[in-house]
Amino acid sequence: MKGMEMLRRSSVFAAEVMEVFDRSPTDKVLVSQSKVLCRDYIHSRLHRAGIGWSKPEHGSGTLAEVSSVLLWLGDELEYLRPNVYRNVARQLNITIASESIVSDAFLAVAAEIFSTEENRTGLQREGVTWGKIVSLYAVAGALAVDCVRHGYPAMVHTIVDCMGEFVRKSLVSWLKRRGGWADITKCVVNTDPSFRSHWLVAAACACGHYLKAVVFYLLREK
Repeated sequence: MKGMEMLRRSSVFAAEVMEVFDRSPTDKVLVSQSKVLCRDYIHSRLHRAGIGWSKPEHGSGTLAEVSSVLLWLGDELEYLRPNVYRNVARQLNITIASESIVSDAFLAVAAEIFSTEENRTGLQREGVTWGKIVSLYAVAGALAVDCVRHGYPAMVHTIVDCMGEFVRKSLVSWLKRRGGWADITKCVVNTDPSFRSHWLVAAACACGHYLKAVVFYLLREK
């Protein structure tokens, strides 16, 4: 009887594991969602800048909630350092008329933002955090505003595609370990005051990573 009970429990456990596995988002879904979120973010920033733009295809349900949280966290990040996420094209000293230059610059900055580094104790810091992801979306939004403002609206699609490519190559595994994009909502639903303080610290660090990325890109171009 005990053997049968153990077998039954094992079968139930296996079924539960498979159910969770089946519910986990695929790489393709995560990349597709990242592009929807990027279009939402860019549309919000274009609207804020007073630039007319066709309304993007919005996500529904959980993805719509994720988009709202991402925008709210982006507002927080940009409020902390209002001059950092403006005139990105000028900061990078790039010609936004060239699709290849815009793509190369965005992907190079993204790679540098998410690069791992060692702290003073010699331990390696995590290469991916929600603070860095929000920072990358802020860069995408600001760069899109620059492009549209200077008469290159087609570059918006280039930036969205670059976001999808970077997520596919560098962020999918991290996102899957956290159950997908919905994990970002924990940044705002947590009632612990120390958690908000942690987010603000992460946001400030993300600004630093972005500024460092700009410097590395400019040095590379020389």
